[in-house]
Amino acid sequence: MKAHEGMYIDGAWREAATGETIAVVNPADEQVIGHVPAGTAQDVDTAVRAARAALPGWAATPPAERAARIAALRDVLVARKDEIAETVTAELGAPLAFSQAVHAGVPILVAGSYAELAATYPFEERIGNSTVYAEPIGVVGAITPWNYPLHQIVAKVAPALAAGCTVVLKPAEDTPLTAQLFAEAVHEAGVPAGVFNLVTGLGPVAGQALAEHPDVDLVSFTGSTAVGKQIGATAGAAVKRVALELGGKSANVILPSADLAKAVGVGVANVMGNSGQTCSAWTRMLVHTDRYEEAVELAAAAAAKYGDRIGPLVNAKQQARVRGYIEKGVAEGARLVAGGPDTERARGFFVEPTVFADVTPDMTIAQEEIFGPVVSIVRYEDEDDALRIANGTVYGLAGAVWAGDEAEAVAFARRMDTGQVDINGGRFNPLAPFGGYKQSGVGRELGPHGLGEYLQTKSLQF
Repeated sequence: MKAHEGMYIDGAWREAATGETIAVVNPADEQVIGHVPAGTAQDVDTAVRAARAALPGWAATPPAERAARIAALRDVLVARKDEIAETVTAELGAPLAFSQAVHAGVPILVAGSYAELAATYPFEERIGNSTVYAEPIGVVGAITPWNYPLHQIVAKVAPALAAGCTVVLKPAEDTPLTAQLFAEAVHEAGVPAGVFNLVTGLGPVAGQALAEHPDVDLVSFTGSTAVGKQIGATAGAAVKRVALELGGKSANVILPSADLAKAVGVGVANVMGNSGQTCSAWTRMLVHTDRYEEAVELAAAAAAKYGDRIGPLVNAKQQARVRGYIEKGVAEGARLVAGGPDTERARGFFVEPTVFADVTPDMTIAQEEIFGPVVSIVRYEDEDDALRIANGTVYGLAGAVWAGDEAEAVAFARRMDTGQVDINGGRFNPLAPFGGYKQSGVGRELGPHGLGEYLQTKSLQF
């Protein structure tokens, strides 16, 4: 798609406050594919004013009508799914098949789920002699990352619209074309002017202005824990609601009774998808000492099959960061069994699919989020040891448990300090709450729990 030269504010594409732009780069070949406006605090203020003005009308719109608009939005995304996939591939670098299945497919599922929820959610209930109303929280400032550009937008905008909120979106500067395409879809779906607004720009400028704006009632942010802490502090100072979906260092716990080949194969695939740029990726594989070397061989063989099948990282900074972590793993004594910091490619921000063995829980690569195609295999002695290792990071976003008996896996998963656990390779559920414990965040996305983030309660006593 061709980049828009303006911002989508109050139902139309408008010139930005300044002529500054941001270059959009294809990470596979390092070519510039477009330019978008670099929004300022002035652009953010214009967008927030539009959202505030549109709020009373949208909040008073019957839920069934809001549901119809979201359903129409879903239908536009379905009609343009090939264009979505091509756009994500161009600016993120994901292989086209992955973009079609995940980057285009998942947001369509999520949008559909909120079309249904908007129509069926209990926005009022009787409790004793009270009627309790769930009302929209107001103007939402949504700040989204580049790793799943459309999914992260839909996971915030769809529930906000379902709740009766209006939105100002500041997408990641690496993947703004997908956000512009989404704005086109919102317009095509007949969402009223001002209900959804888009400001492209840099995080420290436009993102900061949105988080600080006094007329924004909720800031919903997905990204790094470091930036999340800043936004939480800003929101806290203003007594403003905040939802934070942050980093992860998720454990893939393979119990002795598990089907080892399947658990390792699916575990490696989980990390290699999206080139490892997934906050919930199972980057720590925990294996019992008796089956450890077998697991290492299986993982190395699985990673070797990926080779050219994974795309580049999003930009040069991310490539350097991931290579730095791989070098640190080697320096701290981990054993490299697949991949490494170097690549034979002359162009593009690629990193080889990498597997480390002999990783101890205190190593940097076992504690910090790498955000690249790197698996760390950690040995454990017994179940209590495995649990200590699994819970032994500042994060708690996701995880996996594999066992021959489902009840055994569930019993272990219940003891993990994490927001979501897949049992024996459980499938993605767009209605299940997604979000973390500890420094992985505040609040939940997806399904009715995600809708609840955009609501506040009022009780009337009779």
